[in-house]
Amino acid sequence: MLFARGIPRTRLGPSFNRVWASVTVSSLGDGMSFVALPLLAAQLTADPRQIALVSLAEQLPWLLLGLPSGVLADRFDRRRILWLVDASRALLVGALAATVAAGMVTIPLLALVAFLLGFGQTLYSGAWAGMVPALVAHGELTRANARLQSSSLITDTLLGTPLGALLFGIAAALPFAVDAVSFATAAALVCILRGSFQPRSQPASKTWTTLRRDTTEGVRWLWRHHLLRRLCLASGVTNLVGGGLIAILVLYARQTLGLSNLGFALLVASFALGGVAGAISTPRLTARFGAPRVLKLTAAGTAVAAAVAGTATSGPIAGMGIAAYGAANLAWNVTAVSLRQSLVPAELLGRVAMAYQMVIGIGTALGAVAAGFTAHAFGLRAPFYAGAVLLFAASLISTRSSEKTAPPSQSATAVDDGATGAHRSTGSTPADDAETR
Repeated sequence: MLFARGIPRTRLGPSFNRVWASVTVSSLGDGMSFVALPLLAAQLTADPRQIALVSLAEQLPWLLLGLPSGVLADRFDRRRILWLVDASRALLVGALAATVAAGMVTIPLLALVAFLLGFGQTLYSGAWAGMVPALVAHGELTRANARLQSSSLITDTLLGTPLGALLFGIAAALPFAVDAVSFATAAALVCILRGSFQPRSQPASKTWTTLRRDTTEGVRWLWRHHLLRRLCLASGVTNLVGGGLIAILVLYARQTLGLSNLGFALLVASFALGGVAGAISTPRLTARFGAPRVLKLTAAGTAVAAAVAGTATSGPIAGMGIAAYGAANLAWNVTAVSLRQSLVPAELLGRVAMAYQMVIGIGTALGAVAAGFTAHAFGLRAPFYAGAVLLFAASLISTRSSEKTAPPSQSATAVDDGATGAHRSTGSTPADDAETR
């Protein structure tokens, strides 16, 4: 079994609590922007392809810069990367709020802002990948990740999305202004974090040759690890579906279910309600059944939930399906992230995580494009049905656990104990495997 049973609980510590506070505050503004951005896009156009373009733009940096960002995270102080990125995003979103207030926003401008935010998120995620393992003991990985994801869901989706929809109704710029403040606050909280989070005492010479070598090392490590390679493939499929459903959800809520802006926000909030329950229950589930079985069952659960949401004829039924999807999806995320953190050496966390995330980014980007064209051609329910089939296929991908799945650098104990081990630190799990914001 990959996660040991009966591991005694310890305090997560003040450094983790500062990161937790940073994620929580940041997620409140994130939730507002999450609901406001598609509402703003839908206000400008009713074409699902153009709305999907905004989602695609946010995912492109993962494909273009994902691997180099992992190398940077393994060379430089990860804490410094986090606060610099959040400070930059505060300025960007603040400028967007001013542009919206001036009535000068367009779809191409939204796509550009989404691309720059995605660029920041790519750098942030590379650094974030090594944060949680540097802050808490290995045995507390699953609990720490569950706490991060559940608290971010509460502030992001349960509080942020309904509030964002209400503020958008008052003034379209308000949700983005609040998000800018949340980015700035998150940057300040990480900036005061004590200690060094640089994985190497002497950074390698920063040449293109070493960049390629370091990038290749992370990709090869992931490819050679049988369990994580399969898990990465399954994550790519689940995020392909998730990215597609998110891209067309605002139109599905409005045109198919006849919901208002607040109704759309409540649909998103239902995902969070289920997600919080799924995240909180994950440590107990993995201790009882083991990570591989939890991953298979939750992937199958998302398939059923997507089908229910796609066949819904009313908001409440769709909300039930989306809540179930959220529960299964967050249990999957917490388990997958904790498993990866427990198996990857600290000095490779950034590169392996970003190689992993690049696959996820490809899946999410393709999902947004595919869902837009599928909805345009066959109707807004079609992406849900196609997604259910793909999620069921993902549940069949084996994630068998044995000592043979560990790479040579990992001991058998590290694999058997799974969540018990070294030090760490991570970032906005709201979204890992869409793990950060």
